[in-house]
Amino acid sequence: MIEVSALVKRYGPFEAVRGVSFSVGSGKVLGLLGPNGAGKTTIMKVLTGYHRPSSGRAVLDGRDVVEDPEGVKASLGYLPEGVPLYLDMTVAEYLEFAASARGLGGKERRADRKAAIERAVDACGLSGVAGVRLERLSKGFRQRVGLAQAIVHDPAILILDEPTTGLDPNQILEIRSLIRSLGARKTVILSTHILQEVEALCSEVIILNEGLVVAQGSAEAIGAGLQGDERLECAVKGVADPAEALASIRAIPSVLSAEPAGPGTGGPARFAVTAGKGRGDAVAEGLFDWAAASGAKLLELRRERLSMEDIFVRLTREEPRR
Repeated sequence: MIEVSALVKRYGPFEAVRGVSFSVGSGKVLGLLGPNGAGKTTIMKVLTGYHRPSSGRAVLDGRDVVEDPEGVKASLGYLPEGVPLYLDMTVAEYLEFAASARGLGGKERRADRKAAIERAVDACGLSGVAGVRLERLSKGFRQRVGLAQAIVHDPAILILDEPTTGLDPNQILEIRSLIRSLGARKTVILSTHILQEVEALCSEVIILNEGLVVAQGSAEAIGAGLQGDERLECAVKGVADPAEALASIRAIPSVLSAEPAGPGTGGPARFAVTAGKGRGDAVAEGLFDWAAASGAKLLELRRERLSMEDIFVRLTREEPRR
């Protein structure tokens, strides 16, 4: 659905995007993640036809952004970071305007336009405020209206730049739920600074730093690639001799080390176990087998994994690849 190859964008001598390549298919939500100045918004502006690429290629729904910019714009919906609303209009008037601008204007298309607006209003939960002037709406509802204008023509692709910036927690949850439902049937590219948003919404992630892709794939796959030795912590009930249990755990294949993780007085014994890279599953299985064979009960087994925050900090603090 979207194919980007060796994309470069220069502003004079400054290279904002440097050879970025990625692809994303239908029914996927791709998260663009990176610090300020990483190139996220520039990539979105190239994809939406606001800026021409300096070199490289971007194809959306089979249309090249340079060769067929009008066709590209017709096949996508765009929500920029600052929602472009005419505050003196009502919600219905604004969506009527947006639908007409998207090619649903004129008397001959009145029925199509009405149906499209009704679908967008229903999808974005705006039926109760259709007659309200935009200046009277909360920021959360204005974001909903911005999304409604982006989908009123039922595009196959949605490009959303920081869609939850400035919203309160309840509004963020509402907008995320809406994006999740749209992402089930469209191709969505989402730019955000909010790491929890990536984990909550995105099936794939691209992490950018200084105009370069420093990581690409699912959050789990990126974390696995960066993960070194794995740490597991377990709580075991019915351990008669903790020293003997510790020796047995250390003998499990792929266990690099094991230490007591707390006194466990009057309660379960706790152990911190280090497994070799990529061997966490095997060690977890070994702990289950050891507990069962020894007659103990494994009450808790927790694995420490790199969070999205850990991944982001590690990749964007390091010098990007040249």
